[in-house]
Amino acid sequence: MNKKILVIIPAFNEEGAIVATVRDVRSLPFSVEVLVVNDGSRDRTAAVAADAGAVVVSLPFNLGIGGAVQTGYRYALDRGFDIAVQVDGDGQHDVAYLKRLVDPVLSGLVDMAIGSRFLSDEKGFRSSFFRRVGIRFFRRLIAFLTGFQATDPTSGFRACNARLIRIFAGYYPSDFPEPESIVVARRLGATLCEVPVVMRPRRSGKSSIGRIRSPYYMIKVTGAILLHMFRDRKVYGPWTSAS
Repeated sequence: MNKKILVIIPAFNEEGAIVATVRDVRSLPFSVEVLVVNDGSRDRTAAVAADAGAVVVSLPFNLGIGGAVQTGYRYALDRGFDIAVQVDGDGQHDVAYLKRLVDPVLSGLVDMAIGSRFLSDEKGFRSSFFRRVGIRFFRRLIAFLTGFQATDPTSGFRACNARLIRIFAGYYPSDFPEPESIVVARRLGATLCEVPVVMRPRRSGKSSIGRIRSPYYMIKVTGAILLHMFRDRKVYGPWTSAS
């Protein structure tokens, strides 16, 4: 590959998983830069990630997943990367599928490719019951509003081209951003696809979306998605003028 590819790994208190995740990415048979965005961790996430060979940007306090990922997109924009790939720091995303994820973006077929655990014939981690309820709900909502048939709209394993890097560097949803960012991209005319991948259980820690937070998650993200359908596209930056 002759394109500059950045792998963005947002991490909050992922000391137990981040080293293996960074090493997995660095072992890929093609050149990528690994950026760990240390989102105000209280453990040794930053230190062990740097020791494993990642570039580390440490935020002064916890911004949440959206703020951490946006920091990664700003880094990608400032340094002229052609492709940015999001990979969770907890080890759930199997980076053996990263090339499959990047290929349709590199070839110019789409602006964003999303890894879907539900398209793969291989067995892997399918998430909790409450997470699956949310996935089904957002699958239908996103299809109704945008026409994009996402089977795994909460997947954070995704690759974006330079056009979306520019947009997401300027604007990226804050809390639980995955479904919302799909709607933003579609509203801006972006083309998307899904590719089959296999997910793994977390190497350590636990998900921030559990039984108690699931209703809040669904209500909050639904409201944010509906708001995007009425926003002027200009608030997201110079997408149309730069297209």
